[in-house]
Parts: sequence; structure tokens; C-alpha cells
Amino acid sequence: MDKNDFYHNDRLINFRKLTPMQKNISTIFSTAYQEIFQSMSEGIIMVDDKGIMAAANPVAELFFGYEKNEMNGKHIETLLPERFRKGHAGMRLHFLADPKPRRMGVGRDLLGLRKDGSEFPIEISLSYFHIQNAVMVMAFVSDISQRKKTEDALKRSEEQLIVYAAELEKRVEMRTQALNKSVLTLENEIKERKKAEDETKRSLEKERELNELKTKFVSIASHEFRTPLSTILSSASLIQQYKERGELEKIEKHIQRVKSSVNHLTAILNDFLSLGKLDEGKVEVHYETIEVQPFLQETIEELLATLKEGQKISLLAESKLKEVKTDPRILRNILFNLISNASKYSEPGKPIVVQHLNDPTFLHISVIDEGIGIINADQKHLFDRFYRASNAGNVQGTGLGLNIVKRYVDLLNGKISFMSEYGVGSTFTISLPLTK
Repeated sequence: MDKNDFYHNDRLINFRKLTPMQKNISTIFSTAYQEIFQSMSEGIIMVDDKGIMAAANPVAELFFGYEKNEMNGKHIETLLPERFRKGHAGMRLHFLADPKPRRMGVGRDLLGLRKDGSEFPIEISLSYFHIQNAVMVMAFVSDISQRKKTEDALKRSEEQLIVYAAELEKRVEMRTQALNKSVLTLENEIKERKKAEDETKRSLEKERELNELKTKFVSIASHEFRTPLSTILSSASLIQQYKERGELEKIEKHIQRVKSSVNHLTAILNDFLSLGKLDEGKVEVHYETIEVQPFLQETIEELLATLKEGQKISLLAESKLKEVKTDPRILRNILFNLISNASKYSEPGKPIVVQHLNDPTFLHISVIDEGIGIINADQKHLFDRFYRASNAGNVQGTGLGLNIVKRYVDLLNGKISFMSEYGVGSTFTISLPLTK
């Protein structure tokens, strides 16, 4: 092998044959950055100022149906249907003239072209960075095929509802005419019309709520994902600079930032996945016998690594109850959410207590913290979907955790209650009936 040869993604490359831009790209992709780039759940394509793709991560290759590294060196317009390529070239030059992060195709649908010639809907966000006075464009690509199917289904549902409403109105009109012919049936017909109108209003209200929920979901997901992704990207770039200067302490600091951001992204995804399964009715309860104290201790130990500096969890076992029948997976998810919240909303060094209360007919478990507490005005909305307390401040979260906990507790036929004082702390208690 020539001394100028090297391997990149299991591919033999001669360094002398690379263009200056490709050499710079090879330098940028340090091991840490490459790991993040390769493992992102979103498609990422890097394009130089001539429109040539310099790199694409596995998700982008999967979206467009290409083999590993097959997209590298191809023109970006290759990924567009023929009818859009000429217009896209002009828009690409316009972006390079005044580059700034933005979304593509606002107000209209975008289509990508797979290698096999099939088209699929996509969303693209653009960012950029400079290398030796040249602009490199970074495109974040999402395959929204499933979302488009959902939107189309919703649109058809709305159209059917409009037709139904029109038919209903026609039927009401016909019945109103019949009312004029029979005074004896007047009261019954009026009641029927009112019932039909209420039914229509309820249907329309439900559709409106679904639209608002979809919009809020997309907004929150976009906001919550943007911050950790930006942190990962900036830390990865800084790690390369500190590596060249041998500043190991700063490298370690940014590695921890990347790990923290990845953990936050994982928590968000778990919330959304749990919510989706609950909404679809796919969460089944499987009862089995567990030993209470070992189960609680094991759950606490799993969460120790996620606590803030100086925080500790104490287990107070007041009950003599040794075994219960429950779904350990669901119960673990409930406790994970409650203990994680206790840590997030408490200062470093503040204690957290998990208390197993004594009761021969119920399994009572309380999670107690000395955190920021919840103001009275927020308490009635605490279990609402997407609701976050007004004093949550900069604490990361989607507003789904307690809503998911409440629904999990309902699946186990239990109840959840809480007591909280602003600035003092909170206590959340789950009460599950003992199943024989």
C-alpha cells in the first residue's frame, strides 16, 4: 500500500488524489465526530460549494437507497426528481450567496429521488460552516413518508366530516319541514335536531383538538431536539481543536456534554415512544410476582448514574409486604419518571427519598424531594399532556412525563396523588391494589 493511502469507512483512499476540499473533510471527521455523524437518527449530507456531496451518513444512504460511500462525489441534484433540478441549482447558488441556517421548502412539499427512481416526501434543514474561505453546506434530511400518510388520512377524515355535516344539515332541514306538518311531534324533532348538531360539534371539536395536538407535538419535538443536537455538533468541532492542542481536560468536558445531550435525546424519544404506544393501545399488562425491596433497590441503583452532583437516594421500607403481583416493566417506568423528575427539579446535593408505606391492601410507594416545588396555579394541570409548570425554567423536558406516569398507573388500576409546596419540595405517591 502506498504511504499516501489510508482507510476511510473501510474504503482505501489515496490522499494525493483527494481534492483540497476532500482533504479538509478527511481532517474534520475525527473519531468522536465520526461516531456522532454515523449514529445520528436523521439523514445528514455534506455538500461543497460546487454542489458535490462530500459525505453522507448511513441514514441518508438508507433514505436514498445507496450503498456505503456511494453518494460521495455525486452531484446533490442527483437526489432530486429531474423536473426540480434546474430550479434547485438556482436556489443552491442563492443560499451560498447568503448562507444561514434555515428550513427548505417552507409552505410546499419536497420530494427526494431514490437510486431506484422512486420518489418520497422529505423535510430538509440547512446549516453551513467554512473551510479555508469555502462554504460547506450541511443538510439534515428527514423521511416524512409516514407523517404524510397520516396527514392525508386526516385530510380525508376532515373531508368526510364536511360531507357528513352537509348531509346531516340536509337531513335536519327535511325533518324541520316535517315538524311543520305535525305539532304533536314538534318537541321530539327539535330534540333530535339538537342532538345531531351536538354530535357534529363534538366531531368537529375532536378534529380541531387532533390538529392542535399534532402541531404542538411537532413544535415541542423540534425545539427539544434542536438544543442537544447543536450541543453535540459544537462539542464535536471543539474536541478536534482541543485534540490538536493536546488540551485533554477540555476534551473530557465536551465528551461529557455530548453524553449528556445523547441521554437527553434518548429520554425524549422514550417519552414519545411511550406516548405513541399508549395512544395506540399497544401497552399490555403482564402480571408476575416480584420481591418489593430488592426491586426498589435495583431500580434506585439503575438511576444513580443520572443524578446531579451530590444527590443521593434513600430507601425507607416501612411496609412488611415482601411480595406483590404487578407488571415490573410498567412499575419500573413509573418509578424512573418520578425519580428522574425529583432529580431534575432539585439542586445538586439535595436528597431524594423513596418510601414504601405500610398497608395490607395496597402497594404504596412515595418519591419525596426537596426541589423547587409546584405553585398552586399549576397543580390542577400537572398530569395534562405537554403541560410544564411555569417555574420549570431551563429544566429540559417535553411535558409528557407525568401524563405518561398517570396513564401507566391507570393501566395497573391504581391511583397517583401528590403534595407540593413551592420552594420546599414535592411528594408523589402511587397506590396500586394488591392482585392475587
